Amino acid sequence: MRDSHSSYLSKFWCSALRAKPLSNSSDVLRINSGEGLVRRLGPFDLILLGIGASIGAGIFVVTGTVARDAGPGVTISFILAGASCVLNALCYAELASRFPAVVGGAYMYAYTAFNELTAFLVFTQMMLDYHIGAASIARSLASYVVNILELVPFLKGGIPNWVGHGSKEIFGFISINLLAPVLLVVLTLILCRGVGESSLVNTIMTTTKIVIVVVVIIVGAFEVDGSNWSPFAPNGFKSVLTGATVAFFAYVGFDAVANSAEESKRPQRDLPIGIIGSLVVCIALYIGVCLVITGMVPFKFLGEDAPLAEAFKVKGLHFVSVLISVGAVAGLTTTLLVGLYVQSRLYLGLGRDGLLPAIFARVHPTRHTPIQSQIWVGFIACVLAGLLNVHLLSHVLSVGSLAGYSVVAACVITLRWKDNIVSQVSAPSMSHRLEGIICITVIACCVTPIIIAFLAAAALRCRQEQMDPPGFSCPWVPIVPALCIFVNIFLFAQLHYEAWVRFIVLSIVAIGVYAFYGQHHANPTVEREVITYHKAPEEEAL
Repeated sequence: MRDSHSSYLSKFWCSALRAKPLSNSSDVLRINSGEGLVRRLGPFDLILLGIGASIGAGIFVVTGTVARDAGPGVTISFILAGASCVLNALCYAELASRFPAVVGGAYMYAYTAFNELTAFLVFTQMMLDYHIGAASIARSLASYVVNILELVPFLKGGIPNWVGHGSKEIFGFISINLLAPVLLVVLTLILCRGVGESSLVNTIMTTTKIVIVVVVIIVGAFEVDGSNWSPFAPNGFKSVLTGATVAFFAYVGFDAVANSAEESKRPQRDLPIGIIGSLVVCIALYIGVCLVITGMVPFKFLGEDAPLAEAFKVKGLHFVSVLISVGAVAGLTTTLLVGLYVQSRLYLGLGRDGLLPAIFARVHPTRHTPIQSQIWVGFIACVLAGLLNVHLLSHVLSVGSLAGYSVVAACVITLRWKDNIVSQVSAPSMSHRLEGIICITVIACCVTPIIIAFLAAAALRCRQEQMDPPGFSCPWVPIVPALCIFVNIFLFAQLHYEAWVRFIVLSIVAIGVYAFYGQHHANPTVEREVITYHKAPEEEAL
C-alpha cells in the first residue's frame, strides 16, 4: 500500500514537472484532429483587438471613481498604472515574438519555461477571471442597452428590471437578467462564424468607441476650467498611488493579442506591434479623459455611476452624454467579444495538450474556429450572467491576471537563462532551473525589502546568457521583468483578503483536477498529425 502511494506521488511529480518542447517551425502546427485556424489578423487588427479588450465602460466610469479620491492627480494614477502595464507588455511582446505562433498565451509560456502543473494553475486562475468578468460585462452591457432603449418615449419606464437591469436578489446572490444571455448568444454566434466576421465587428465597434472618446475629449477641452486642477493631489500622493492600483485593471486586456498568435498573419512581427501599440493608445485616451473630467467639474462633485456623462450634463451638453452612452455600449461589446474570443483559444490550447477533454481541441473544418470551445465559453457566461449578481464577485477578480502576468515576467527571465533560444533547446539542467526559480521567488517575495529583491535580479543578470532572442527583445532583462514581478505582487497585496482566499482555494481545486485527469491525459511530446496553417487570401495579405 505504501509502495503504491509512493509510486503515485512519484508519477504525479514526474508529470507535473515536465515542460513542453516546441519546434522552431512557425509554419506547421501539430494538433490532435481537425484543421488549423486561419491567419487573417494584421497589425491594425491586432491593435484594435487590444484596444477593444482594454477599453470598455471603464473609461467612462473608472476614471471618475478614482478621481473622487485622487482629485486631478488621477491623471498621474493612470500614468503610473500605464507604466506598470508597459513593463508587463514588454514581457508579453518578447514571448509572443519568440514563440512558435500557436494559441495559449501565458499558459503556453509557463508550460515551456516552467512545467505542466504551473501552466495549468495559470490557466485556471486567469480563466476564472475571464468567466466572471465576461458575465459581469454582459450584465452591464444589458443595462446600458436598456438605458438607450428607454430614450424612446413609449418605452421609457416600461421595461421590467428583470429584462436588463436585473431582478431583485434572491438568497442574496440570485438575480435574473434576460437580456444578458441573449447578447452573449449573439456574440458567441458571431465568433463561431469565423475570425473574419468577429474581427469585422470588433473593428467597427472599437473604431466607433475611439471616435466617440476623441470627440468627448475635444468637446470637453473647451469646457475645462484650470482652477479645478488646483490642488492637484488634494488627498496626498498616497491617494494617487492607491488610485494607480485601481487604474491598473482598466488596462488589463492587452494579453488578448498574445492569444491570437495562431490567427496573426506575421506573428513574430505583428504581435509585439499589437501588444505595445494598443497599450500606448489606451494610455493616451485615459490621460485625455482624466484631464477633461477633472477640468470640467470639481472632483468632489463627480458622480459615481456615470461621472463623465454627468459632467457634460452639468455643462448643458446633453447630446454628449447620449454619445457617451453609445460609446459605453460599443466599449462593453468589444470587451465582451474579445474576452469570449480569448477564453475559447485558451480552452483550445489545453484541449490540444490533453489537459482538458479532446472536444475542446476541435476546429471546424470550414469556419476554422474552435466552435465547441466557443459554445462552452458562451454557455458558462450565459448561466452566470442570467442567474447571478456577479458584481458581488468583482472584488475577487484580477488576482488571476496579476498572477498570470507575474508568471509571464518570470518566463522571460527563465527562458533567457537557457543556453539557447527557446525554439531550439530542450529543458535546461535541473540545477540551473532551480537556481533561476530561487532567484525569481526571492524577487516575488521581497515586496518590502526592495534592496534584496534587486540584488536577486542583479544575480540573475550576472548568471544569465547574454544572447538576445530573435524578433522583439525585452530591454534590460532581468531588471524589467523583476520590476514587473515586484509591481504585480505589490498590487496583489492591495487586494481584499477574499481574493487571497479565492486564489488558494482555486489552486487546490486545480491541483485536484490535474491529479485526477490532467496528468493521465497530457503528453506534450507525443507525435501528432501535422496540419499546415491556412494562409490569408492574397488580397488580404499585407
